[in-house]
Amino acid sequence: MTDLTALKYTAEHEWVTLDGDTATVGITEYAADKLGDVVFVELPAVGTAVTAATVVGEIESTKSVGELYAPLTGEVVAVNDAVVDDPSLVNADPFGAGWLVKITVDPAAVEGLLDRDAYISLTGGAE
Repeated sequence: MTDLTALKYTAEHEWVTLDGDTATVGITEYAADKLGDVVFVELPAVGTAVTAATVVGEIESTKSVGELYAPLTGEVVAVNDAVVDDPSLVNADPFGAGWLVKITVDPAAVEGLLDRDAYISLTGGAE
């Protein structure tokens, strides 16, 4: 199980974990629950330059279509092809096998994101 307190979060319901200068990004369990059953995921191509707070992908569910925002500025270095092939991974394991992209970033930029307590406050106490 992922240590959720070690992650950073965005107001767009994404989580970020940092390994050196590589940020792994996914959507939170709260977002996955709100979306419902995810049926399609569109992710940016490896090598794509992304800018924080801009749309970089799409997540479709049986209930709605959601946009994936870049939580940080950088370059996409990996995408989770397993999620593209089996979108249900986003619902089944949003903090693990359901990760979406990896981006090389300035590690200091992560400090500007929300910690777990701030994210829980944002969602009205939902985890």
